[in-house]
Amino acid sequence: MDPEYTIPFSPRRGEGRRRGNTANTMPGTYSQLLLHVVFSTKHREPWISTEMAQRLFPYMGGLVRMEKGILFDIGGVADHVHMYLRWRPDKSVSDLMRTVKARSSKWIHDMYPAHGAFAWQEGYSVFTVSKSQEASVKAYIANQAEHHKKTDFKTELLQLFRAHGVEFDERFVFD
Repeated sequence: MDPEYTIPFSPRRGEGRRRGNTANTMPGTYSQLLLHVVFSTKHREPWISTEMAQRLFPYMGGLVRMEKGILFDIGGVADHVHMYLRWRPDKSVSDLMRTVKARSSKWIHDMYPAHGAFAWQEGYSVFTVSKSQEASVKAYIANQAEHHKKTDFKTELLQLFRAHGVEFDERFVFD
């Protein structure tokens, strides 16, 4: 290969360019990582009141922004939360979720002292979202209260797994 056209890897924007033809260079990283994240309270206990959600959900959005993500939508019911967000390619989803769950749990303990036993479940579920499906994901999240008049969280989560082709053993999905 002609060295004039070889672009060495560099983690910093603009480094590593060679003289000559730069038509094939990509000076930055471009991504559109859209995620639908779902997680519940420990043992699916109904801790999240409407009043709490009105304060908790904006706080969680701030946590996502603090980690340099973009929260497009958040919702849920008393025992679980759905988040639709854009995430960055240089950080793991597990790091984001560890931060969001730990800090929001501390916030709940600080703001609602009577909720001392509150905890989130150990894990979470995450699904990629095509930009073309954004409106349906947002509508799905906005419609959680109505949706859960007919469907419980376990049924909902298993339906999401199946719809997204997630392999699972039901014996190990729920605590």
